Amino acid sequence: MHYSNTTLSPIPGPVTAAMLRLDLLHPEVSGNKWFKLKYNLAAAAAALSPVHIVTFGGAYSNHIAATAVACKEAGYRCTGIIRGERPPVPGHTLQQAQAHGMMLEYVSRETYKTYTQGGFQREGAWVIPEGGHNSYGASGCEEILSILPTADFTHIMCAVGTGTTLAGLINSALPHQQIIGIPVLKGAQYLENEITKLLHPGARPSWQLLHNFHGGGYAKTSPALIDFINTFYKETGIPTDIIYTGKLVMAFHELSRQRYFPDTSKVLLIHTGGLQGNLSLPSGVLSL
Repeated sequence: MHYSNTTLSPIPGPVTAAMLRLDLLHPEVSGNKWFKLKYNLAAAAAALSPVHIVTFGGAYSNHIAATAVACKEAGYRCTGIIRGERPPVPGHTLQQAQAHGMMLEYVSRETYKTYTQGGFQREGAWVIPEGGHNSYGASGCEEILSILPTADFTHIMCAVGTGTTLAGLINSALPHQQIIGIPVLKGAQYLENEITKLLHPGARPSWQLLHNFHGGGYAKTSPALIDFINTFYKETGIPTDIIYTGKLVMAFHELSRQRYFPDTSKVLLIHTGGLQGNLSLPSGVLSL
């Protein structure tokens, strides 16, 4: 993966801020997805021949979409375990995953929960947890802050799903930097423990999760969020998604309005990609 397309885009407002555009890395394996897959795929290739990847996700999973493309490009066989019954007409994400060669297996939500809580094994396959949430995923995300110079930022913000990306940022950030995670799931206090499991021992920068910006829960939208995403795109030319980065930027604007950041702050927002998630909306809702 070449990182030459990645840029730091300034964000207008009362606080000096910029966005690290990981969405520009790759048209389909974009954002943090590549970093979470990088060392998982390398470990699989070292352990298996031929390589067979098995992973998990929902019907609109960015991770499923990215894994399908990454495995196709690497020449690996892959299977996606999909939460819920097979829909009469699969959505864009699942159609694209299949088009890229991923085999899909639909399981009940109860079975899926058992599988993703450690009750899954498949002989001859390398299993990547849902969202790439393991030490390999976190190790890949430790490379995010080295793509472009980021040492002069005082705060680093990221949307949080599984916590893997945030763990990588905490492990690699400088001591003076404060890491702020914006969970997109409602009632996700368990994430503190999940993130802590992936952190290196010893001294680390300060970090925290702010749980009040989930907008109703995972994949929940509102007219306010849609309006914000459209306005932000009109003002900056930066597309964001309804599940992760849109809520991240909305949280940043609200925190800035509340004067959460000291006057001398310089804030870095991580664009984690996932724009394909917007395709779940009817055409014309977003003006991206």
